Amino acid sequence: MKTIISKISKTVIPSKTIEKSKELIANLAYGLVKKEIEKYVEVMDLEFGGSFAKGTWLAKDADIDIFIRFKKNTSEEKFEKISKKIGFDALKKYFPYVRYSQHPYVEAKIRNTKINVVPFYDVEIGEWKSAADRSPFHTKFMEKSLTAKMRNEVKVLKMFLKSNGIYGAEIAKQGFSGYVSEVLILEFRSFENLIKSISKIEEKHIIGNTSKKFETSIVVIDPIDRNRNLAAAISDENVGKFILISRAFKQNPSLEFFKKQKSKISKTYWDNLLVIKFDYEIRSPDIIWGQIKRATSTLAIQLELGGFTVLRSKSHTDELKEAYLLFFLESTKISRIYQKNGPEFFRDDSSKSFISKNLKNTELMWIGNGKKIISLEKRKYTDATIFMTEFLKKKLEMGIPKGLQRDFKHGFKVSVGNKSLGKSIKEAAGELISIDGTLLHFN
Repeated sequence: MKTIISKISKTVIPSKTIEKSKELIANLAYGLVKKEIEKYVEVMDLEFGGSFAKGTWLAKDADIDIFIRFKKNTSEEKFEKISKKIGFDALKKYFPYVRYSQHPYVEAKIRNTKINVVPFYDVEIGEWKSAADRSPFHTKFMEKSLTAKMRNEVKVLKMFLKSNGIYGAEIAKQGFSGYVSEVLILEFRSFENLIKSISKIEEKHIIGNTSKKFETSIVVIDPIDRNRNLAAAISDENVGKFILISRAFKQNPSLEFFKKQKSKISKTYWDNLLVIKFDYEIRSPDIIWGQIKRATSTLAIQLELGGFTVLRSKSHTDELKEAYLLFFLESTKISRIYQKNGPEFFRDDSSKSFISKNLKNTELMWIGNGKKIISLEKRKYTDATIFMTEFLKKKLEMGIPKGLQRDFKHGFKVSVGNKSLGKSIKEAAGELISIDGTLLHFN
């Protein structure tokens, strides 16, 4: 393992040329923002944050985070309005746009490097007014706590997570953030120690110190806020992938773990895929991802209630205008009849009620082997495409978040299979009917 980690360590250190280029971009952006903040008495100063400030950035992945400090008595309305104005005016040559955390912030790209202009309040530890208020404390804490060797270990970890598709805190990914990577290395002191520990980690294990109870698969405590669980933003699927690939890497270390693994798609199951496509009015990627994830979750429940077994589901958007809700079903066509289990015949009132409610419309009714009264019912819909089309036409408010209803009213399409899917969405949809690339490490 040490040999593999040593080889990767050499590849994640940015060259002097890349470092100089990144510094020039950072200083350019910093100067542009600094010029704008001088127009507002509400703003005190600005500073670099994130991986760039802490020296934990990957050569191909370095965002520049610029944090603007607001006086703590600034109203939330001014906080949002002024910060957006500063970001847009400072980066106007670079096609800025709004992103969202708890509060909006401005993002743009300068020579393929993302620049994030993020507002925060000038508060003491524990007096948080916005989600970004912790960030400057994170930066100072990690600058003080991480050794030069540990900063490189963080980069190795980031490469490991990125190669296996579980790096990134954005809602579309729900993976491990850069800050979580730093916290993990700080806790375990090295990438090797982390891998050995994660490979045998138990459910509900707490990484860090806290007296608070949390209900996530694992718990990762924020060192500057003991009441905050950083793992709350990480999906169970990504936690599971991290544990499994850590076990596989520990058992059989290889450079392959630091290369993106292609999932193995099964062509057999394309016809089990239900696809809902719609166009939406442009909005922040964070907002549309949140909306389509909620819609997918709700519609999966409705499909189950309709008798269709949902094996997996996911959402996808091009972040421009198209969105897709995808469902891998056991079958897109189901039986016309189904068995409805009633109460046991010993339960007087319940059995009477069940019989009287169902007798008129039942196909058949009998007493089953388990002492339960059974009713044979007929389904209205046996085809998933027809079921979902009718549901979205007649009961849109039950399955679609309010923010998406207007988009759906402008039109949507429900289909099965991949014949009408473009290349990028076909790739995303294919993930539902594939062996996950991270599991292929066990071959």
